[in-house]
Amino acid sequence: MRNHLLVTPVASIIVPCFNEDAVLADTAEQLTTVLSELIVNNKLDQTSFIYFVDDGSKDNTWHLIEEMHSKNPMVKGLKLAHNAGHQSALLAGMLALKDKVDCIISVDADLQDDISTIEPMLDEYLKGCDVVFGVRKNRDTDTFFKKASANVFYKLMTTMGVDIVDNHADYRLLSRRALNALSEFKERNLFLRGIVPQLGFKTSTIYYNRLIRKAGVSKYNIRRMLSFAFDGITSFSIVPLRMITALGFIVSLFSLATSLWVLAAFLFGLTVPGWTSTVLPIYFIGGVQLLSIGLIGEYIGKIYNEVKARPRYIIEEELF
Repeated sequence: MRNHLLVTPVASIIVPCFNEDAVLADTAEQLTTVLSELIVNNKLDQTSFIYFVDDGSKDNTWHLIEEMHSKNPMVKGLKLAHNAGHQSALLAGMLALKDKVDCIISVDADLQDDISTIEPMLDEYLKGCDVVFGVRKNRDTDTFFKKASANVFYKLMTTMGVDIVDNHADYRLLSRRALNALSEFKERNLFLRGIVPQLGFKTSTIYYNRLIRKAGVSKYNIRRMLSFAFDGITSFSIVPLRMITALGFIVSLFSLATSLWVLAAFLFGLTVPGWTSTVLPIYFIGGVQLLSIGLIGEYIGKIYNEVKARPRYIIEEELF
């Protein structure tokens, strides 16, 4: 392994893509400019490159990657056989390069994460950091709903006991040592924002302002964001299961108190036949049971996916 404190590093910028043909050419041009400047300034080795990972796109994304690869020696590519999801596509790129480069920087194809901070990230790496997080300074460019939901998400994750960096998405630098450690995590239910902080190596944080998307549309609608948040919680925390236990205990105490009240009313001749006192407890307890069974089912489903040990992704083609 090369000593990143002594040798000009070979780096790769990993860009997961799903139906990104509207922004891909501009993204490649901007990243090529950044890499070229870093190479000229002796911050990076001249063999450093951009690595586009096509996550089963249905548009011309892979065709554009092939064209750029034929014209630009800095552009490499990896094509997945089907849509495996953003986290799996990102991991595919990381694991494909863990023995080929000294460090990687992951960034989304829309380049809303400010790539001018790549150089400060490399500076932190050269100081000995194996993990450098790119963290947003604020959420001024977000809508009210997105800002509020993001704040709730990070607070909820922290409350659930998940080690997560506030306002950090998937813009980060990882050294080869960090990549090798990451490869030891075998779970199929990926949540890299929770896994990376668990690596335990020396880390640093670079703050940046989020930019406005120039073209295309975000792939994270409300449904996907909620699904992503739920997967993150259930992949890293058993607090929801403990909450079911606590809720069951509370309901049991409530039922016991209600039973004692009914018994006392019967003994003192205060019983009044009624529909409400009978049906409402049944509805309440039934709703709690269904909710609890559903949540337990989510965890069982994750166990089911894990024990099958199916591949997280299948590589169809690589341009290198």
